[in-house]
Amino acid sequence: MSLSPDQQAEIDELRSSPRETLRATSPGMEQHLYKAIPVLDHGFVRVIDYMGDDSAICQAARVSYGRGTKSVQNDEGLIRYLMRHWHSTPFEMCEVKLHVKLPVFVARQWIRHRTANVNEYSARYSILDREFYIPEPEALAAQSVVNNQGRGEALTDEEADRVLRYLRDDAMRAYDHYEEMIGQEGQQGLARELARMNLPANIYTQWYWKVDLHNLLHFLRLRADAHAQYEIRVYADAICDVVADWVPFAYKAFADYRMGGATLSSSALDCVRRMLKGEDVNQENSGMSKGEWREFMGVLQNDGN
Repeated sequence: MSLSPDQQAEIDELRSSPRETLRATSPGMEQHLYKAIPVLDHGFVRVIDYMGDDSAICQAARVSYGRGTKSVQNDEGLIRYLMRHWHSTPFEMCEVKLHVKLPVFVARQWIRHRTANVNEYSARYSILDREFYIPEPEALAAQSVVNNQGRGEALTDEEADRVLRYLRDDAMRAYDHYEEMIGQEGQQGLARELARMNLPANIYTQWYWKVDLHNLLHFLRLRADAHAQYEIRVYADAICDVVADWVPFAYKAFADYRMGGATLSSSALDCVRRMLKGEDVNQENSGMSKGEWREFMGVLQNDGN
């Protein structure tokens, strides 16, 4: 993980200067505030600010101005009901602002979730650092033969070594040319907004990302899934740990109903009913395509594929 000296100094100052507040706080989230959680080789996630907790979700659902007379057990039950029945607005009452350092190609996937407020480091004004994501050898894999957007078997040691060499050499060469183009010794120097086009997609960028809990959980459902690309999944996994401490009731319900649950089509439900009656159901008589049947069996067998 690469924090700049200024960033580390900011974290140390903020962590050493607690402030009093009358608003609701989450003890679990207070432990995460400002701290940087390492992700990949140079990346991190850190919480800058947050609003709300489990009780804020319940307050919004009950449309009241306080905790009322409901017990903690009732709060948890209400949150599970809301999650189970796909209610969304009560979860929008909680928000979090994250500072994320991530490779550009991960950021391009991440930004597809257009339900957040984002402010990214600008390479028009500033010079990007010489930091690139270089995968671990075990993270290098061939194209999947069953999934057009996934990975298959790991590369052999010899091929992995060659790929890693290309990644390092190409990144360094591109950055050398970037520095040379913007330099002003003996030349005018190319504008930064133009020179950045030469940089590879594995260079690191940074942004502030503010999102409400409902949309954050949607992001996590997709990106912390076993089928998500590894490089964005590790960021989602780190955020999952934060959310679990921030809103434990909501996260437990999310883990049960979204991450650990499954949505079945009417054809799949019909197959389940037939199986329960003792029928021999297979792909040919299921009414499903081969891809649907494979996914259906994956759900029943819980094999993660």
